[in-house]
Formats: sequence, structure tokens, C-alpha cells
Amino acid sequence: VQLVESGGGLVQPGGSLRLSCAASGFTFSRFAMSWYRQAPGKERDLVATISSTGGSINYADSVKGRFTISRDNAKNTVTLQMNSLKPEDTAVYYCSAYGPPRYWGQGTQVTVSS
Repeated sequence: VQLVESGGGLVQPGGSLRLSCAASGFTFSRFAMSWYRQAPGKERDLVATISSTGGSINYADSVKGRFTISRDNAKNTVTLQMNSLKPEDTAVYYCSAYGPPRYWGQGTQVTVSS
């Protein structure tokens, strides 16, 4: 099983980033997919979840209206479009799959700073 995140980096406040997660080694279309984030010294928090079919999506209150999660079951990918980024969005972002079982990616750093 592999979940490989990409797209992180340094961006100024108000900017945008698009994170991608490429999945392999399991039946992607049967798993719900989520993005989590963990800031230094804090717990890992759920950012957004999309059901296996894409028919159900949920966001943390802190990102509603700014972030969009989507998936492509033909390409085994899930993305997180992040707009209007704030310094408090700075964290390591993790892709996660849940069947069960739960799988995790290695994370990608997002830094929002001027």
C-alpha cells in the first residue's frame, strides 16, 4: 500500500495550493479518503473527507468555503484545493484512506507565510 502526497510548499497568505495524493496497492474505489493536518506541537486534525463514490463530503469548520476535496477513482487520486490560505493553515498535510483498515501517506509540508 502506498499513498504519496505532493504539491506542498511555501505560499503567501491569501494564496492557493493544490495537494495531490496518488494511491496504490489497494482497491481505491472502496475506500473513503481524507486529508489530515498536523501543526508543530499539536494533534493531527481532520481537514476533509470524501466518501468512496464522492457522493458525501465533509470539511472541518476552519476550512469550509476555502478548501475543496475531490477524487478520481479512475486515476486513484485524491486532491485538496486550498484557497485563501492563512498562516494558521501551516502544517504537515497527510492523505489517509479508510476501508477499514486505515492507511497513511508520509505527509507534505504546507507553509503559509509572508
